[in-house]
Amino acid sequence: MNRMRWTGLLVAVLVFLLDQWTKYYVTGPLGLNVQDASMTVLPFFGLRFVKNVGVSLGLLPATGDAMRWALVALTAAIAGGVLWWMLKERKTPDVVALGLVLGGALGNILDRTRLGYVVDFADLHFGAWRPFLVFNVADAAITIGVVILLIRALFVRDTQAVPPAPVENEVNA
Repeated sequence: MNRMRWTGLLVAVLVFLLDQWTKYYVTGPLGLNVQDASMTVLPFFGLRFVKNVGVSLGLLPATGDAMRWALVALTAAIAGGVLWWMLKERKTPDVVALGLVLGGALGNILDRTRLGYVVDFADLHFGAWRPFLVFNVADAAITIGVVILLIRALFVRDTQAVPPAPVENEVNA
């Protein structure tokens, strides 16, 4: 495996570790481990503990064990697809973006497997207006990775060296 793929795997591991550490810190030392327990950090940002039993935007809530494990299986299959894509990808920015997605997915899969829900805690708001639902490091990494992939797919044209066309010999003997 070449250096670029190791970079993607390193990004995934770092995102996973940062995600798990922040969730531990918020729910452990800071004591925000009861639904909607909160702490103001800045006028526009706070920490608020939320048990997310669904997937993105709270969709597909896992109301029972069968649905919980179905979500684990679905997200694990997606993470496996992202890993496969990352190992095949040839462009470094895309490998890094896929590493962000993979690390975030693994962090949320571990939560859902261990706890039955995903720990969300980051609450960005401007007065009463909340442009995002409460999220976590994994969610942010997944979002950033997907945005990078979309921007690159839509707006970036990677140029590859095109070999010059063969020149015919002008003098025919």
